[in-house]
Amino acid sequence: MREAMFYEKLEGKVVHCFLCNHHCRIAEGNRGICGVRENIGGTLYSLVYGKLIASAVDPIEKKPLFHFLPGSRAYSIATVGCNFSCLNCQNYDISQIPKPRKPVVGNEVTPEEIVEAAKSFNCKSIAYTYTEPTIFFEYAYETAKLAKKEGIKNVFVSNGYISEEALKTMAPYLDANNIDLKSFSDDFYRKVCGARLDPVLETIRLHKELGIWIEITTLIIPSLNDSEENFIKIAEFIKNLDECIPWHVTRFHPAYRLIDLPPTPVSILDKARKIGLEAGLKFVYQGNIPGKGENTYCPNCGKLLIERYGYIVKLNKITGSRCPYCGVHISGVWAT
Repeated sequence: MREAMFYEKLEGKVVHCFLCNHHCRIAEGNRGICGVRENIGGTLYSLVYGKLIASAVDPIEKKPLFHFLPGSRAYSIATVGCNFSCLNCQNYDISQIPKPRKPVVGNEVTPEEIVEAAKSFNCKSIAYTYTEPTIFFEYAYETAKLAKKEGIKNVFVSNGYISEEALKTMAPYLDANNIDLKSFSDDFYRKVCGARLDPVLETIRLHKELGIWIEITTLIIPSLNDSEENFIKIAEFIKNLDECIPWHVTRFHPAYRLIDLPPTPVSILDKARKIGLEAGLKFVYQGNIPGKGENTYCPNCGKLLIERYGYIVKLNKITGSRCPYCGVHISGVWAT
């Protein structure tokens, strides 16, 4: 447990947390929406500092980050808790476990030990993932600073609900973020995730302004966010920001409270990818379908640059940051 960052004390021992865009006002003895920040005697504490619930060595492609050190390994970590309550959460057993006011579990692991583990496995990056990294900000922040000193990069896999203040604090140490843009409907965000759309859009824009490499993921859920209108709006938003931002359209599999819905038809993923490319996006990938829509092609000459199967990089032709055939620049982070 550690005193939280990004909060202010109000009258009556109430605190205002501004770590994320929920801006929770938390009475004494209560927790925020995330379930892991608690007001104890008028002081806000992070209950998950130093408490890992999961750690693993993953291919960076699993995040998914396709234009960030392809073929490298990321030491992936998480604590319990999340500031969203997505009905389709695949990791609900750890993201929702501390709600409401349930015990906060995890193994005691210091930031120093995380960095040493990443080094021992020859990981090029540490990924703060599985749950929402914003909610274990203090833990991630201390780890990221140590990692940077050791030449290890830091990546988030995030819902994009981090506050401007928190993101600007993390920015000097954050190298990449795969941000979920779950839908372009505020109604979807409210009903399915317990959040709002606009703060996510602002967070994506701010990442771009701060120079943090970003890739966008949309998990396509049948009947909820699979309309052509939704695909067009997302594609246009990304295009207006930067046509070279990779967009991952991924297949839904029944989980948590949406087990009655079917997996996403492949034809819907094909349609989303086609819409993205027609909108002018240079890199649109399909996810959760190994062997389909995973390769990187030069947007200028059309030659195959990176061949993938699932999380495996079978071929990488990018030289420096350029296509070896026509010399055009390929956006991404290709070297440490």
